[in-house]
Amino acid sequence: MPEVQRQRDARHQFTTGSVISLLQANPLEFAHIQSGILDVVITLHCIINVCRFLLGLIPEEKGFFLTPQKGEGQQLKPSPHHYYSLFDSLLYTHMLLSLLLGQLSCISFPRHEEEFLQSNVGSVLYIVVLGQDCAARYQLLNCLLGERLLPLGPEAGEACDGVQGTSCKRRKLCFTHGRQTRLSLALPGQYELVHQLAAHCGRWDTVPREDLEIQEECEDPAHRLAELEITLHHPLLQEAKIMVVPCPSVQPIEEALEDCTRNTVPIMLYALNQDTLTAEQVAELRKVKEMLLFPICFVRIPATPPEASPEPSRRLERERSTLYKQLLSWASSALRPAVKPQSVLGETFERLHRLLVTFARQVLHNQQVEVANLLNGVHCRCLDLFINQAFDMQRDLQITPRRLEYTREKEGELFISLMAIANRKQEEMKEMIVETLSSMKEQLLEDAANLEFTDVIVATNGEPVTSKDIKSCIHQIQELIVVRLNQAVANKLISSVDYLRESFVGTLERCLNSLEKSNMESSVHNVTSNHLKQILNAAYHVEVTFHSGSSVTRLVWEQIKQIIQRITFVNPPGITTEWKRKVAQDAIESLSAAKLAKSICSQFRTRLNSSHDAFAGSLRQLEEGHTGRLERTEDLWLRVRKDHAPRLARLSLESRSLRDVLLHGKPKLGPELGRGQYGVVYLCDSWGGRYPCALKSVVPPDDKHWNDLALEFHYTRSLPKHERLVDLHGSVIDHTYGGGSSIAVLLIMERLHRDLYTGLKAGLSLKERLQIALDVVEGIRFLHGQGLLHRDIKLKNVLLDKQNRAKITDLGFCKPEAMMSGSIVGTPIHMAPELFTGKYDNSVDVYAFGILFWYLCTGSVKLPESFEKCSSKDQLWNNVKKGARPERLANFDEECWQLMEACWNGDPSQRPLLGIVEPSLQSIMVRLCNCGSDQKSSSLEDSN
Repeated sequence: MPEVQRQRDARHQFTTGSVISLLQANPLEFAHIQSGILDVVITLHCIINVCRFLLGLIPEEKGFFLTPQKGEGQQLKPSPHHYYSLFDSLLYTHMLLSLLLGQLSCISFPRHEEEFLQSNVGSVLYIVVLGQDCAARYQLLNCLLGERLLPLGPEAGEACDGVQGTSCKRRKLCFTHGRQTRLSLALPGQYELVHQLAAHCGRWDTVPREDLEIQEECEDPAHRLAELEITLHHPLLQEAKIMVVPCPSVQPIEEALEDCTRNTVPIMLYALNQDTLTAEQVAELRKVKEMLLFPICFVRIPATPPEASPEPSRRLERERSTLYKQLLSWASSALRPAVKPQSVLGETFERLHRLLVTFARQVLHNQQVEVANLLNGVHCRCLDLFINQAFDMQRDLQITPRRLEYTREKEGELFISLMAIANRKQEEMKEMIVETLSSMKEQLLEDAANLEFTDVIVATNGEPVTSKDIKSCIHQIQELIVVRLNQAVANKLISSVDYLRESFVGTLERCLNSLEKSNMESSVHNVTSNHLKQILNAAYHVEVTFHSGSSVTRLVWEQIKQIIQRITFVNPPGITTEWKRKVAQDAIESLSAAKLAKSICSQFRTRLNSSHDAFAGSLRQLEEGHTGRLERTEDLWLRVRKDHAPRLARLSLESRSLRDVLLHGKPKLGPELGRGQYGVVYLCDSWGGRYPCALKSVVPPDDKHWNDLALEFHYTRSLPKHERLVDLHGSVIDHTYGGGSSIAVLLIMERLHRDLYTGLKAGLSLKERLQIALDVVEGIRFLHGQGLLHRDIKLKNVLLDKQNRAKITDLGFCKPEAMMSGSIVGTPIHMAPELFTGKYDNSVDVYAFGILFWYLCTGSVKLPESFEKCSSKDQLWNNVKKGARPERLANFDEECWQLMEACWNGDPSQRPLLGIVEPSLQSIMVRLCNCGSDQKSSSLEDSN
């Protein structure tokens, strides 16, 4: 196996044996495991550049993804600075994303996820030794290092009372790796103290007790806070630091563990040398759990060598002990949802090394799983964002031309309808004006008689006034008549064309507003909408302002001028009530209803024509603006569909596969079950707690196939579980395929009994075949409901369980309609004619079901005669495009034949919806199977 591959595998698992032997055999093992986490985090390059691309920070010509390149013969190993720069960029991008609204917020990291990833990049292993007292901690440390480094028994001096003790002054110990053995006092994270230690005075094998304790006479605060740093040339310390916490009287546990909360992966060990935990010790454990969400390995330290006893009796004794019950109670109270690995208790000190290896693997393994989960979550959120954007873009490309055409057609219909009203309503308007004048004449005369003039001083005794005042009074009476007449005519006209509001106006206005909002250049002025409003104002039955020179006003004024010419006074008359009524009477009688109606219709038509021409011109400008925008949208849609989404899908596949292999391991390949166009299917006994399984091994030959496979996996994994679809359990990327020469993707899925092709060859009853047809329709309907097309419905892609119920499998060509490139995919016999044009929709699955239903009705796998005569795939395609279909057999039921004919109709719009196909199948099944037709074909035997 190549060295690179061996190191890659080493990152995901520990070898067996003790910690000491493990590190002596391969001192880089811990580094490989930690490096595995870093290898996962490097995929964040992609996410950062996705964000930058969306923000316009990466020029298109510079490429979309920035990934480190590996030279020939060199191992890809980014420096720590590379990861720090990576997260600096991530933080900067996250800051920019916080300024954006809408869907972009889904690609930013939640704060806790960001902190978790940061803590794993460049983090170091830290073995933290806790315990009930100093003697237990020191004994555990000596066993861990394999030498008597710290004093025990009488050499340790006065006994320590643990949490309760106040006399013990042993300081915190930190063990690091170095070429030479040395001791020093140092302030945490600061500088080394210049102090003469007892170990400096001579050779030593065990750390002098004087150096472990804080002397009573010492009053220097820095000296009392300092920790004892011990440097050793030990293989374990090459990959991890070790810390032994001090006595509580020297430093509280919260302060002692503060260094473990930043950029570390703590392996916490707790030494037990007493039969029970005190209340203070339980409280200390709770504080530890609140600070560090990591499991604790409890190790029982025997006071004397234990007597040999059988394992079952030892386990029973342990479960009955008070200490065991206390630890169970503490674990249940301290457990949080985020803490997935459980704490463990080791009763046998002789097996400590085996216990520690398993526990360390558990902790580091959980870190890798958590990182892989977070990264996969980011990948999936970004990918879903791109897919949703592709849906929005495709809908925009499809709906905008239709909206423009709809707007043009509806405005034309509105214009024609209004013009027709103007042409045929003249006589009705004449009658309406005569009726209006007749009904309101008395009221007008009364109002004119009671009119109070403005800006004219009228004598109470009826004395004459000047000619100027007379003209002003006549004008005000005329104005009263014009205003009242305009209001009455307008109110009458409203009801004559009010149906237009329901027929045209509402939908047309909403459609036009949508077009203008989506075109930023026209949204400021809304010119087209304004022109539509002008048409509606003209249509709305002279709904004009009555003081702005409307057609009615101008015509009335023409009549009033004639009245003024006839009313000439040599001597100005007196302004009396009778005079007011006479002026109003003459004005009303002089009005011509026919002329008014003719003029209203003429002005109405002129205004309609003008507004219609203006609307058509502005709509053309709006259409030109949308044409340029749609070209840019289509270009971006193609990039999202062909470049951005597939790359993200591949990253999602890799992060999910890493998570699956960490959790469940690499599956074992069993006997080969079959071969397809793009992979081999094997039996897999069990994987991830599921059995039996089927394993599909796919070796993508190029990036295009990689992208297609990754998208297939994403779509399939995103689907909710459905009883008519084969369940996909997970995926694993096998880097050792072909001796490491190529990479295979292993898709682990539900194992079923056989496929439909094999089932038909073995023989199925009519009821079973019709039930299979219903199952397939139900599965396709579910896919369509999720926005997906299968595009490869055929016999071998329908699997049967032991009860001959069907499930659809092989979603290799399954895609959302918005992500389809128009490529020709599928099995030739089942391919709809429009597939060859590259423009198709989900009705291609209805066509394929029609062909499948033909096989189900025949009960065999023999090709139709029209297809069997074709000598090549091209000839078959040409015949299908020309209308060749399977023939009708003599034993076909009429309703079944009509259904399959409808399904494979050459016009996609004429094919029935699956919501119609399903009840049709149900009625066929009830009719045929309940009438004694539940018989197997005489030429076939039952498959059971």
